[in-house]
Amino acid sequence: MGCDAEQFMQIIESRSSSKLLTPGPVDFSKILRALMVAISSPSAHNSQPWRLVIIDDREIMERLLGEMASEWRRDLMADGLPDWKVDVIIEESKKRTLRASIWILVCLTMEDMDRYPDERRMKYEYVMAVQSIGAFIENLLLALHAQGLGACWRCGPLFAPDAVRKVLGIPRHVEPQALVEIAHPGGIRSKTRKTLKEIAWKNRWGEPLS
Repeated sequence: MGCDAEQFMQIIESRSSSKLLTPGPVDFSKILRALMVAISSPSAHNSQPWRLVIIDDREIMERLLGEMASEWRRDLMADGLPDWKVDVIIEESKKRTLRASIWILVCLTMEDMDRYPDERRMKYEYVMAVQSIGAFIENLLLALHAQGLGACWRCGPLFAPDAVRKVLGIPRHVEPQALVEIAHPGGIRSKTRKTLKEIAWKNRWGEPLS
């Protein structure tokens, strides 16, 4: 395809989550281009189980964070945290998330996945759909990074699906999975990764790669 393979791999290696994004306007055409790349991601049965809501309205962002915070507060209180600590955690999270210029809510639908009469195979179909969502998000993050944008993959919607549905009008058969926060890069930490020798073997488990 005329692409320098090593340069492409360096782009992949250099991507890192922007934990504290730098606020500022973002070229929406770059967001659309990244999404067009991401929809080419592999998926089980070519089902393409991803559904998206792109959010750039600050009022909607505030409402969504408020509703999600209510559910999160309930869980934090159940964990036994004092009120003051809960307040600090939630407010710091809100401030961080609102640094983003655009959010992409990634959802999952099972409507085009295979159907089986037994629970065991349906469980695996669901896992395959989740794996497909993961591939979509990874390609989205890479496409954003290649265009010089910062992004962070957050999983808060998993813990507050009813709040997300309430604010964004998402139907019951669509499951909120992740929120990708996008702006300019910032707060990037150095990545620590296990070596290949720690996580991979050759031919049989435990056999070294050498």
